[in-house]
Amino acid sequence: MTMFSRAGSITPRESVSLLPAYAAGKPPKAAEGLTPYKLSSNENPLGPVPAVVQAMAAVDTLHRYPHPNAENLRAGLAQVLDVSVEDIVAGTGSLGALTQIINAFAGSNSDGSQDEVIYAWRSFEAYPIVVRTAGAKDVTVPVLQDGRHDLEAMLAAITEQTKVLLLCTPNNPTGPALRHSEVETFLAKVPSDVVVVIDEAYQEFVRTEDPLDALALYRKHPNVAVLRTFSKAHGLAALRVGYSIAGQEITRHLRVVAAPFSVSTLAEVAALASLEHLSEVHERVDSLVAERDRVSAALAEAGWTIPEAQGNFVWLPLGEQTADFAEAAGLQALAVRGFPGEGVRVTIGEVEANDRFIELCRTYRFEA
Repeated sequence: MTMFSRAGSITPRESVSLLPAYAAGKPPKAAEGLTPYKLSSNENPLGPVPAVVQAMAAVDTLHRYPHPNAENLRAGLAQVLDVSVEDIVAGTGSLGALTQIINAFAGSNSDGSQDEVIYAWRSFEAYPIVVRTAGAKDVTVPVLQDGRHDLEAMLAAITEQTKVLLLCTPNNPTGPALRHSEVETFLAKVPSDVVVVIDEAYQEFVRTEDPLDALALYRKHPNVAVLRTFSKAHGLAALRVGYSIAGQEITRHLRVVAAPFSVSTLAEVAALASLEHLSEVHERVDSLVAERDRVSAALAEAGWTIPEAQGNFVWLPLGEQTADFAEAAGLQALAVRGFPGEGVRVTIGEVEANDRFIELCRTYRFEA
């Protein structure tokens, strides 16, 4: 037997060592006399509706595996959304559903070439991690000055190697939402063999003229896949349940790469209960939208110019003052999400937290 002697440390494959680290929102630090608030993770401060808590408390099968493919949840979604149950694939949050799509359609090939995935930047910071982990090449297109997707530039970036194109709407972290007419025009120019993913993690919060109807686009375009989640509007972030909606030309491949049992029994039961009480969910979303609009109006009155906010957060393009503002917020027992050198994303939270954030913005000296 030949014995090998290899000195050195254990290292991952090269692509893993080059991945950017995902930076989750940090909790707030205590400050004397102030209630701390976490405004750094776009969580729903209202939590789930009461029926969800009751449904979860009744679960007595924690010793059993969940449904392999979240069959009950998919059936419930199919009924609510009026789509085929075969067009729905569940995942561990919308990020898990996205990972399925990237793993199925983009990566490295036997000849050493890499498929390309196009997305706007700055956008959801998990995109480069998912794309590069799959072995694909990410192609980023800078957002416009107002934080919106540059759709024309994204079209110009398409090559023979492009396999997937991501549209994040409302865009996280900048805030603007895409309009239906502009996406319809955009899709007419995208090659039909490119999978276009419409990431709608915050779609329930959109209040614009010409709002995007992603389900209509999926019904019309076989290359469109829609991502949604129960983490934001439904207040179920801790349970990690999301899904994709696409035609079976896409979903049949997603089922090959999807991990079984990815949606827990508790998550499935909670999501179904939330679907059964959508009117209450919408009432909570409406209250958060009203708070978002109040905060946006107060910032405008204080002299701030921010992108159109259509999620459950606002974006302050602070540039080099990002870290300074985040520190100032921390002194007020507010945790915000800073992106070094670019800006700060602030979740719409409890009224007291929003009031404290507004007051900070009124007194903070920003040098544009």
